[in-house]
Amino acid sequence: MPSSENLPYLDPSEIPLEGSAAQRFKSRSDAFSSGLRDAAGAPAMVLFAGMVGFGAMGRTNGIDGWFTALSSLLMFALPGQVVLMEMAITGSSVLAIALAVTLTSTRFVTMTVTLFPQFHEKDRNLSLYAHVHLLAMTAWAVSMKEFVSIESKHRLSYFLGLGLLCWLISVPGTILGYFLAGLVPAAVTLGLVFINPLFFLLTFTEVKPWINRIAIGLGCLLGPIFTLLDRDTSLLTTGIVAGTIAYLVDRKLIRKRAGVIG
Repeated sequence: MPSSENLPYLDPSEIPLEGSAAQRFKSRSDAFSSGLRDAAGAPAMVLFAGMVGFGAMGRTNGIDGWFTALSSLLMFALPGQVVLMEMAITGSSVLAIALAVTLTSTRFVTMTVTLFPQFHEKDRNLSLYAHVHLLAMTAWAVSMKEFVSIESKHRLSYFLGLGLLCWLISVPGTILGYFLAGLVPAAVTLGLVFINPLFFLLTFTEVKPWINRIAIGLGCLLGPIFTLLDRDTSLLTTGIVAGTIAYLVDRKLIRKRAGVIG
């Protein structure tokens, strides 16, 4: 087998497509319209529901409506928005809020470096600094799934159609939730905030590997326990413990039994 050091570098945007995938779209406008259509289904509805919950959360906690809506328009990152609101409510310093929100947004680094190199070389210019604002969990997951069947020169247009619609509906969803606050139980409005990550988990997570099944199952069991022990660190603790146990079980038992590890 030849050494990987001798293999030529292959640009992600130049990976050949199979069959008629290269002819999926006739033009960039066709790809953009397809992105809009794909977003108009479950992705947009789930995101809209999450923003409704966030808007209701803002009013319930006495946050100004303009502040709540602008956070959706300018941040477009629901976990970071929730952290921003919770820390603002508790009177945290601006520096502490900025640091916490930045930490919640570190996921965008890996999302960006895995998605954007797949755009056509001509599309990789300074305009990407503006396009990255449309990058969200749902847009990233759908794009990563669809890009294998989209010609590189049409990928950016597809992503823009997908991300733009999701971004545009986030503000109306936030405003609607803000005015609906108090009309439905608080548990319902808070539950709406978590629809988006739940949708992502059920739709895009590969659950066939046992390591993923074990991690998800342990997360469901350990989450409530760690919440009772320490609510502030329960999510982090659950992820670390469940993920570590799943990794060890997969490596020490499942793979060894299957003969993967000698």
